[in-house]
Amino acid sequence: MTKKEFIEILSEKSGENKKRAAELLDVFLDSVESALEKDGSVQFVGWGTFEVKETAERMGRNPRTGEEIKIPAKKAVKFKVGKKLSDVVNK
Repeated sequence: MTKKEFIEILSEKSGENKKRAAELLDVFLDSVESALEKDGSVQFVGWGTFEVKETAERMGRNPRTGEEIKIPAKKAVKFKVGKKLSDVVNK
């Protein structure tokens, strides 16, 4: 599903027009980004948790040349599914 398709569904279910639905979605996504940047996690009880995890620097291998390369440390966003969402998906 694309963002555009999601906005159409959000518009239909909320009764808002597509422009307003797009604005609401953008505000929601910006809020999640800000919370992850500030607090490192966002939890929606029953649905899931977004959490920032740090990965350590490590050695890897270039698959094309076989040469060893250093992969720098970075932060990544991980999602852990909640029970309610898991149950819906696994029906």
